[in-house]
Amino acid sequence: MSGQPDVKLRWFLIIVMVSSAFADDSFLYDTFPAGFRWGTATASYQVEGAWDRDGKGESIWDRFCHTGGRVMNNDTGDVADNSYYKYNDDIAILKNLGVHFYRFSISWPRILPNGTMELVNEAGINYYNRLIDGLLAKGIEPMATIFHWDLPQALEDIGGWLNPDIVQYFNDYAKLCYQRFGDRVKLWLTINEPYIFSYHGYGTGILAPGYRIPDVGPYQAGHNLIKAHAEAWHTYDNEFRQKQKGKVSLPLVSHWFEPISSKTEDIVAAERAMQFLLGWFANPIFDNGDYPEVMKVYVGRKSSLEGLNASRLPEFTATEKARIAGTHDFFALNLYTGLLVENSDRSQENSSWDSDSDVKTHIDPTWPRTGTGWFFEVPWSIRKALVWIKNHYNNPEVYITENGVSDDKEHFGSLEDQQRIRFLTNYINNVLKAIKLDKCNVVGYALWSLMDNFEWMDGYQTKFGLHRVNFSDPTRARVPKKSVAFYKQLIVNNGWSTASNSHHNYNHLHSMMLIIPIIYSICCM
Repeated sequence: MSGQPDVKLRWFLIIVMVSSAFADDSFLYDTFPAGFRWGTATASYQVEGAWDRDGKGESIWDRFCHTGGRVMNNDTGDVADNSYYKYNDDIAILKNLGVHFYRFSISWPRILPNGTMELVNEAGINYYNRLIDGLLAKGIEPMATIFHWDLPQALEDIGGWLNPDIVQYFNDYAKLCYQRFGDRVKLWLTINEPYIFSYHGYGTGILAPGYRIPDVGPYQAGHNLIKAHAEAWHTYDNEFRQKQKGKVSLPLVSHWFEPISSKTEDIVAAERAMQFLLGWFANPIFDNGDYPEVMKVYVGRKSSLEGLNASRLPEFTATEKARIAGTHDFFALNLYTGLLVENSDRSQENSSWDSDSDVKTHIDPTWPRTGTGWFFEVPWSIRKALVWIKNHYNNPEVYITENGVSDDKEHFGSLEDQQRIRFLTNYINNVLKAIKLDKCNVVGYALWSLMDNFEWMDGYQTKFGLHRVNFSDPTRARVPKKSVAFYKQLIVNNGWSTASNSHHNYNHLHSMMLIIPIIYSICCM
């Protein structure tokens, strides 16, 4: 925490944190609404393997990994979990879990090797038909993501998501998916986490395709991503909805941003941070077809100070705004963590999406670490984000399409994944609180991930799975971790219906143990 708060602020923070510790650790013993849907999730490049088999084309992630030096240990998704050949094993462990739906993604280059309708790969389509039919045979509903970052390299070669023509290419691809799979797939997700893909794919360069254009790259790619989603939604709405009766949305990722202090400027900065991240893509689709006003003001002002004649944030035309607004059938949220936010003038820094918002983020040192450097356990973050969505977007129907945790150092590769059980218990209970106490319209939850898999730039050194996979073993056996039994029982019970006195008392004792270091740390600032 930066700065030296005065005595009054110290005591204010003590009071807030103490009350928060009690409130957040007060477990809600209740069940989810009847019909609540439980699931789990994966993505094509992370699990399928078979990167060059049966007519599949090269993806940007194939190229990114094969270039070398960009992924930990130079790992690749060439084989990954080998789900292309072991999809029946995946279906078996899904059936054992008792989940109601399975979120997977379709590999664009597997069914359109060159990215366009010039060449349709029937072998790839047959693979997804086998997967979908196998899921339905076991009573598991497919939730299909059309694009989870593995763009055909042939399209990247002509500009990828920086090329406005990508909108039509994506719409053609989405239409093919609806035509071939929509008789059985009723839950569609168009584009996974456009913020992560555009910012890290075209800004920081740490994800494929690896461009480092921090001032304009993310905004230009994001602009085309939004328009592509809107067109794919309209295509479904106009040509398929009446017969297929499905739903279409896109998974938006966010952190929860909590003000670091009670200062007005920090409270305003936290809201600004939410608008720059979640609002960037949610506001056009769930509100008025345009970017958040605060985002337009801040990027426009920074652009003017840089001597530019126009904002680095592109503008939608009136026609485009009308076309984009309302292109959703539910809200799909991916969320893992929270951050503390303070207001900070960053006008002297190099131009980027990150510096444009004039906020700085911090970690509370009392938050438990996970096995992933960028996030900590902040269970109440998911509840606060759900309430924010309710208040900003008229309480839409929400599917949580990703939430989960990686093995920490103590449990790395172990079947005794106690941290994951603790994480899921606390986060999912906060989802329950959002439903029962805050009246948020959450209808489903998908845990990330079904099994350990290729975790992008971390390769296989980060393990989010309910099932352990040994990537040195050619069989790629899926071995259940202890969290499997926990999640199975949670699904059977549809939550938590009763509590013993001993458990109730333990919760309060645990609260006190959390409070002591918080008070000590603040008083010693």
